[in-house]
Amino acid sequence: MRARYLVLAAVFANVAAVCRSYTLRSSVSWVIPSDDVVEDADLSEEVAPALLVDTAGLWKQAHPSSNVLGDSVESPGELLKSEDENSARLSSRLFSYRLEKGKQSSSSSPPPHRETARTARYIAHYSDWGFLATVSTLPKIKGLPFGNIFAVSDGPLDNSTGIIYFYLTPMDNSVSDIQSNPFASLAFSEAEGEFCRQMMYDPEDPRCARLTLTGKMVEVAPEELAFAKEAMFSRHPVMAKWPVGHKWFFMKLELIQVWLQDWVGGISLIPLEDYFKATPF
Repeated sequence: MRARYLVLAAVFANVAAVCRSYTLRSSVSWVIPSDDVVEDADLSEEVAPALLVDTAGLWKQAHPSSNVLGDSVESPGELLKSEDENSARLSSRLFSYRLEKGKQSSSSSPPPHRETARTARYIAHYSDWGFLATVSTLPKIKGLPFGNIFAVSDGPLDNSTGIIYFYLTPMDNSVSDIQSNPFASLAFSEAEGEFCRQMMYDPEDPRCARLTLTGKMVEVAPEELAFAKEAMFSRHPVMAKWPVGHKWFFMKLELIQVWLQDWVGGISLIPLEDYFKATPF
């Protein structure tokens, strides 16, 4: 009987060792038919839905949480041994997001909180997405606030304008709202980046800055389209492969008000002249 318990203990120990560098993911994955990188996959409207499959296994290779937080640990490739090569080859054919470290190289440290205009420009420039609030046209909530997430850009990483650009489709409910009432508010949180997490600030902590830009959504003029395309596609390259049948087009937010909270003791309403004169760099 004791020998049987020892055998079971050894089995469990081996299972624990194998699963050490694995984490539970969604069972929905993208199947990649070859060793090509994901960026080269056909993401057209006709092909992309067919790529979604429900895989039988729920366990995917992933970086340990300590590596995500920036600790010095071995990479998963170093943790896996040669006897796991077959499993590794199978996992490599399933597309899942790698838990990379924050984009520390793309942004410098936030400006001092007293430099409110510069802080607003910093958040507007280094945010990749924002929360857009519009006046809804949906039947059940017509006239009520409606919020939606959008990828945004105020220019390439080395060229900040302070003007927020969007790449939108008429199929989106928010675009219907804008066509009915073009005025909207776009909210950002410094919690999107690394700073608040490193400082252990909750997203609602006043020291974790919040920025709300209010204005009028307008379609980008023909003479500005080249820059709008560069601004969006340089920050969100996958957009270039989105289905053309969705009739994507560029819009921007013409500012009326800049609202900022980046410290305790109240908020700042930043004059537009100060906002556009400031620089995030």
